[in-house]
Amino acid sequence: MQNKLIIKGAREHNLKNIDIELEKNKLIVISGLSGSGKSSLAFDTIFAEGQRRYVESLSSYARMFLDRMDKPDVDYMEGLSPAIAIEQKSTQKNPRSTVGTITEIYDYYRLFWARVGTPHCHKCGREITEMSIDQIIDAIYHAQDESKIIVSAPVAIGRKGEYKKVFEDAKNGGFQRVKVDGAMLSLDEPINLDKQQKHSIDVVVDRLILRPDARQRLASSIETCNEMTNGLVKITFIGSDESEHEEIYSERNSCSHCGLTFPDLEPRLFSFNNPFGACPDCNGLGVKTEFDPELIIPDYSKSFNQGAIATQNPEAEWSRVPFEALAKQYGFTLDTPFSKLKAEVIEAILYGSKENLTMEYTREKRKELYRVEKPFPGVIPDLQRRYYETASMQIRMWMNSFQNSHVCDSCHGDRLRPEALSVTIKGLNIMEATRLSVKSSLELFREFSLTENQMIISTQVLKEIRARLRFLSDVGLTYLTIDRSSATLSGGEAQRIRLATQIGSALSGVLYVLDEPSIGLHQRDNQKLIDTLKNLRDLGNTVLVVEHDEATIREADYVVDLGPGAGVHGGYITAQGTPSEIEANPASITGQFLSRKLTIPIPEKRRKGNGKQISIKGACKNNLKHVDVDIPLGKLVVLTGVSGSGKSSLLNEVLLPAVKRQLAQKNPNFDGYSSLTGVELLDKVINIDQSPIGRTPRSNPATYVGVFTPIRELYASLPESKARGYKSGRFSFNVPGGRCENCKGDGTLKIEMNFLPDVYVTCDVCHGKRFNKETLSVRYKGKNIDEVLSMTMDEAAEFFSAIPRIKRKVDTVISVGLGYIKLGQSALTLSGGEAQRVKLSLELSKYGTGKTLYVLDEPTTGLHFADVKKLMEVINRLVDGGNTVVLIEHNLDVIKQADHVIDLGPEGGDGGGMVVASGTPEQVALCKDSFTGYYLAQTLHETD
Repeated sequence: MQNKLIIKGAREHNLKNIDIELEKNKLIVISGLSGSGKSSLAFDTIFAEGQRRYVESLSSYARMFLDRMDKPDVDYMEGLSPAIAIEQKSTQKNPRSTVGTITEIYDYYRLFWARVGTPHCHKCGREITEMSIDQIIDAIYHAQDESKIIVSAPVAIGRKGEYKKVFEDAKNGGFQRVKVDGAMLSLDEPINLDKQQKHSIDVVVDRLILRPDARQRLASSIETCNEMTNGLVKITFIGSDESEHEEIYSERNSCSHCGLTFPDLEPRLFSFNNPFGACPDCNGLGVKTEFDPELIIPDYSKSFNQGAIATQNPEAEWSRVPFEALAKQYGFTLDTPFSKLKAEVIEAILYGSKENLTMEYTREKRKELYRVEKPFPGVIPDLQRRYYETASMQIRMWMNSFQNSHVCDSCHGDRLRPEALSVTIKGLNIMEATRLSVKSSLELFREFSLTENQMIISTQVLKEIRARLRFLSDVGLTYLTIDRSSATLSGGEAQRIRLATQIGSALSGVLYVLDEPSIGLHQRDNQKLIDTLKNLRDLGNTVLVVEHDEATIREADYVVDLGPGAGVHGGYITAQGTPSEIEANPASITGQFLSRKLTIPIPEKRRKGNGKQISIKGACKNNLKHVDVDIPLGKLVVLTGVSGSGKSSLLNEVLLPAVKRQLAQKNPNFDGYSSLTGVELLDKVINIDQSPIGRTPRSNPATYVGVFTPIRELYASLPESKARGYKSGRFSFNVPGGRCENCKGDGTLKIEMNFLPDVYVTCDVCHGKRFNKETLSVRYKGKNIDEVLSMTMDEAAEFFSAIPRIKRKVDTVISVGLGYIKLGQSALTLSGGEAQRVKLSLELSKYGTGKTLYVLDEPTTGLHFADVKKLMEVINRLVDGGNTVVLIEHNLDVIKQADHVIDLGPEGGDGGGMVVASGTPEQVALCKDSFTGYYLAQTLHETD
């Protein structure tokens, strides 16, 4: 059996035709500068080919339903195992997705609560008991005498199928009618159902009027229903106005005190993704998004004519006429400020009036009046109607700006219907159990006092729950709660959750490819992650990790270092071997940092700042324990702490939105804090994250930093352009005119190949240049617009050296270490670290006021030691300009450069949310209660 992975002639992206042999069943780390080709080798070559070969082995029909991957640019690969990628990407943004659903822990919770849980009445709290036929009859007779009822047997409730056998048996049993999905049908007629749809079917057993002499007949009918449904009977009460009201009674789950009947305890009852378990008001989301009156009428000092209602155009007839009619009815004018209107008038404006109003409209074509008598619809009901009727996404997005989300009033954010929430184990319902952290959940499921039957039923379920919780704990995620929304997880957390899932599957002979799993992980928990990766290797797998973390590199079996530079300057293997061999190799920049020949120095002195500060009091979002935090201005401030200690909650959910709100001169909403002072000392706040600088292939660095506009204006100012009448828009590939219309400025054409991968071919008209021949014929210094966009930043700086407006912006991009990227390079090909540095360069190119607050969340993600050194030079330039930079970071090389450190903890989750230490790095290093301080002390001593 081939025990080596052999790769020859890899040229994907910037890889320079490299050859490499990797021994299987090892922990292999690929390191190197950002942009040196690590992901190109690991994901775009090795994983892509492994995935492609697997998909190719399937039938053509199966391939239609799978993601299709292009063949990577490589000559030869041998010894490739089935590949699984665990990438550094945030999980899906589905609001229904949680930690529990991703890991399938919640699926086992549902099964456990359905089989072992104790049901209670959600009205009186009594334990649910069985209901006899006599009790069912008494409950039915509580209705008004002489009421008409239909007795039916619910043989199917929300289940897929055609049910031909059910209809046949019912007809043979002498029954004449069935109710299918609410419609009454005769059994004499053929009934055809879509087997892919869910159906509810009731066999009509009897119709009668509730009289004293009908009791025996009712009892007989109920017995018939019980035989058909294993204890269920549905009673439809028909009112005097022919309205219908249904109740389901059961011999098994009923409250004898309230007379309420509960559905069978099934796993689907505890699913917020299933209509039978989800809260009917919020459909299982836990929140409701509705039009907010405060956003619709933001300023009560204005009148209707002054635009008080943000969603209405006061000059449009369709908008004015109904309000004129309403004003006449309630005795006010359209010039009356809303602050002087009565509450009942505001209520009528927002939600409508009951009385008919006379509204006179002018027909546009004939200029004649026509009169309408109808109630005033109300702004909010009208918006709701338009929202659901419109097919325009643009209009919906506009309407979304007037909506706000709030916790559902019915389920209070618990997502499930009351019947599901009333089932408990150890006094906890299923949603209360999911609100526990992984650590607390392990304690909850450690021991259970169960009956012999319950133990037989739940042994395997408990085993699965405990194993999955333990795997999450092993990768350092003890602080996460099971109900945590996947949309709020960081890339590193999401990746470690997937890693825990893979460990649980216990596969062997697999090639796992991971992208920086240490992201967002404190040094204290790093060893747990490394042990997990080794465990995956010891199962008989090959673990290939793209990583910059020093501890992970030192623990690897084999290291491949790419470089020597980034982008066009990278793509070579500069060193490979064991960590000690890499450390001794002078050609490896990674090795030089490992051997301490290269270091990131400690500043000679800490900045004193400007003596002023922002103070936030009573921060209590998520796990924050009403903490008070002072952020000194004019300094580099770093928030530290173990994973889950509350850093992101403090910075991104409390401080950032509160400062933005005050700078926008909006009233504070005190969401998660008591008070905030010092914001008046700032003029703006800028959040620089690692999200892409654009979401389409057309987006590029030149456009983002604002250098493409002066370049286009330069070309439009050339004599040849003026003679032809070309404007600056002529040199844009986003608008018709100068671009190639055959490919619409993309440079490539997409050809769909049905069940084969889509093929992208170079446009045969412009040959990938994106512009038409007339546009490309205009040249500056012998180069056309396409050739300029193909330049690297370093080349562009020299080419435009005589044009300060362009050179200054290009120079700032080069200063953040991105001289190798191209002006017109697609934004989608930039890594997260590269995108963040492009954003930083844009800020550097602006003329600062020295009163700006910059916020960054783990800016070293995806950065090599050398890149971190460059990044800190850029950040220090911002602080030296008098600005304040606040960032969340685990990287000790960044923390030791801080002027002020705020350490949260001491633990994650419920055990965190407090300020453990604050001050200079040297002061924090002396704190015995700080985990960050412990590791910081070692780093400061090591650097000295």
